[in-house]
Amino acid sequence: MNERPRFAADEMLGSLARWLRLMGYDTMYAKDIDDTKIIEIAREEGRYLLTRDKELSQRIGERGLYVESDVLDEQLRQVSARFHLESDPDRARCTVCNGELKTITKEDAVGHVPEGALENNAIFYVCAGCGKYYWRGSHWKNISKRLQEVSTDQVRGGSNPR
Repeated sequence: MNERPRFAADEMLGSLARWLRLMGYDTMYAKDIDDTKIIEIAREEGRYLLTRDKELSQRIGERGLYVESDVLDEQLRQVSARFHLESDPDRARCTVCNGELKTITKEDAVGHVPEGALENNAIFYVCAGCGKYYWRGSHWKNISKRLQEVSTDQVRGGSNPR
């Protein structure tokens, strides 16, 4: 796949949407939107619809994926296998609004992030959409480790995607 896929996740897949954003994938989270509108948005914006609703996934056809599990790691494995996803931390998106993250200086982060983050990090990010600040602290190492474990499981055949 040359172009990175874009997703729309239905109301039942909020955690999956956040993790796909961390992996660097443009993922709209369709909370409080009816099924017909989700399909319309997905089609108009060229997104794949991820859903836990079999009927909804059938309604959109090839652009839909029924996510079989309620377990986040299994969801990540299934979606990653189906779309050949690779995590790209440099493309991570805002976990809140899906906005693009812009690199800012440490000086620009002063007053917006905890003192400990300022002391221990040189690079910061701000969401162009909602203004949330990010940095790659210890929590980022845990996120990266979990994504690596999911990717490794996928390569070893740890999932059964459709």
